[in-house]
Amino acid sequence: MNALLKFVGTLALAVGLTAAPALAETKLTVPGGSTTGTYMDYMKTVYARASGAELLQLPLTSFDNEYQLTPLAAESWTQSADGLTWTFKLRDGLVWSDGVPVTAEDYVFALQHAATSGYDFAWYWDFAGGVKNWKEVTEGKADASTLGLKAVDDKTLELTTNAPKPYLPSVVSLWYPVPKHQFDKFGDDWSTNVENVVSSGPFKLKSWEKSNNSVVLVKNETYTGPWPAEVDELTIDPSLGLPEVGMPAFLAGDVAFTYLNAGQIPVMQQRAPDSIRSNAVFATSYISYDLNSAPFDNVDVRRAFYYAVNRDELTKTVLKDIAIPAGSILPPGYPGYNKDIAAEAVFDPTKAKDFMAKAGYPDGKGFPPVEIWLREEGGYNGAILPPMAQYLQSQFKQVLGIDMQIKIMPGKDWMEGLLQHKNNLFLAPYEYDYLDPSNFYGIFYNGGRHNYHVADYDAAVAAADSNPVWEERLKLYAKAEQIMIDQGLIVPLVHPIIKAVVSDTLGGAGVTPNSQGFTPLDRIGNFLYSHISVK
Repeated sequence: MNALLKFVGTLALAVGLTAAPALAETKLTVPGGSTTGTYMDYMKTVYARASGAELLQLPLTSFDNEYQLTPLAAESWTQSADGLTWTFKLRDGLVWSDGVPVTAEDYVFALQHAATSGYDFAWYWDFAGGVKNWKEVTEGKADASTLGLKAVDDKTLELTTNAPKPYLPSVVSLWYPVPKHQFDKFGDDWSTNVENVVSSGPFKLKSWEKSNNSVVLVKNETYTGPWPAEVDELTIDPSLGLPEVGMPAFLAGDVAFTYLNAGQIPVMQQRAPDSIRSNAVFATSYISYDLNSAPFDNVDVRRAFYYAVNRDELTKTVLKDIAIPAGSILPPGYPGYNKDIAAEAVFDPTKAKDFMAKAGYPDGKGFPPVEIWLREEGGYNGAILPPMAQYLQSQFKQVLGIDMQIKIMPGKDWMEGLLQHKNNLFLAPYEYDYLDPSNFYGIFYNGGRHNYHVADYDAAVAAADSNPVWEERLKLYAKAEQIMIDQGLIVPLVHPIIKAVVSDTLGGAGVTPNSQGFTPLDRIGNFLYSHISVK
């Protein structure tokens, strides 16, 4: 893959000395995501943002390849005695790429503008951030000035929440600044024209091909914060994102790494086993129920389903190389993962049959026909959910003696069916939004995504969410998940993984497997692209 390292043929000349070659300029091309993008601003749109938008700006915090929280723009933070107000101190010397200082006001303005401009990620700052008055402002019932946000001075900002959020430093890993001095001149067009875009992070924008959302980023020479860029130029090309396109480009030496589809994995494992990387998605596929609808209003039926799944067989055959067994709602390596909890999810046909008999359905006799609903998906979920549903259909027939039909539907109809109790059995995928246990446990809390209302579970999660002591929080979350298991609230099935192949010319922590054996790659893009180098 020597094409990945491109030497620029410039010479440094000195009077009276022999000309010597300049330092080599390193350039990388990597696959991108969406081929469409409207704004080069993560705080304007997440789902329609331009490629690399989050690499241009500096969030308050982020995570390294071990998923450890790391200070970036914020060098420190404190929480008030009542747990409601957080004070973040910005580090000295941060400037925009045009030389203007980065200030606390740029961060405050970013969220104020997001709350009043139809931000497609606004729900995050209510659900995860709990910003005071966020919901009232986004619904147009209050002015942005009433948000729990304050720039105390140029280097100090405060965020006040509706309830204690001990995990808020994790949440603000997605809080990027907006250059208010540019917005005051150009409005939102500061992030639509290359000439107007300024950066606070390790890269700055050189070019943007809007027809396919391909961008060229270069090292930001004004950047003084942590994690500086190691490569001089980075091209992000979404047209190379699909494995079917990325693999030929990788073999030709035109892209630094590529994701692999199920058919490509065994080929590359044989051809270049040392170059294969497993990318932790931090997602879980699971079965959920309408707890108030027969036959799943019976806890023994739900417990029978829990023990009737051979997760090892499922992931070694049907889903080989694209998923690993799930014993918990939390994936391995995710903060708060409890291996003892996960170990309870075993395949035990005898126990499954016993639970069915206890529920009044010995060998499935008298059990009503049921239908499991799953939504149409692309990407890794599209490769996992349909064949997994077919496996479960066969497994439940064999172990439990029941008939289960399968229905695949558009995502909107699936979610409507889930929330409005139109069915009683669902195959559900969920990928994390932020790195804290509260994210996953929150989808079942006090209604949540599944309209579950389980008092003991809700009490444990509420206590964990507000507890400032990490070790105590983990014990409370473990208690909550044990309640999930004992009451059969879900059946954890698998955790998706993504396989990629990385060029042997690349080095650095960004492409090196962590202690869990995972390489996050673009899941933590600002770490990857500042910790990747060319040998």
